[in-house]
Amino acid sequence: MNIQSINKLFCTLLLLVLSLTTNAALELGDEAPKFSLEDQNSLSHQLEDYRGKWVVLYFYPKDDTPGCTTQACDFRDAVKRIIASKSVVFGISLDSVASHKKFSEKNNLPFSLLSDNKGKVAKQYNSLSNFLGYKSAKRNTFIISPEGKIAKIYLSVDPKTHSEMVLSDLSILQN
Repeated sequence: MNIQSINKLFCTLLLLVLSLTTNAALELGDEAPKFSLEDQNSLSHQLEDYRGKWVVLYFYPKDDTPGCTTQACDFRDAVKRIIASKSVVFGISLDSVASHKKFSEKNNLPFSLLSDNKGKVAKQYNSLSNFLGYKSAKRNTFIISPEGKIAKIYLSVDPKTHSEMVLSDLSILQN
């Protein structure tokens, strides 16, 4: 087994264990927790700024890891269709603004990656894992309605096919 296979196995096992830690769950129809976070370009984004639009918040564990790169590129490839549905997408992790900048540039990501370096927003969205002192975001996604309510919740998503599920559900929710 080579070092890359070992790293991939370790990351997979770590994410599995992290996904087992839970907080109180948000429910459909709940008011979406508000946030104010900086993106990879040091621009501030507040949930209130997007009232009247559908918002897709996807939480992910770590920049530049295999599953997270797959998920980000999946959203990158679907972003024009997401925008056409009058929606906006944000990726959120506990990584720094500088880490997000490198990750975004490396993968040509045309949407904002928000830095939640203290895990406050991930915790509000019940998407924070803390395993032996190592904190990361769980791979959860939330669709927020134009009125600021939780319209759809995805827990422990498949990074390869997730954007298609989101697009399908956005279409249903908007009709």
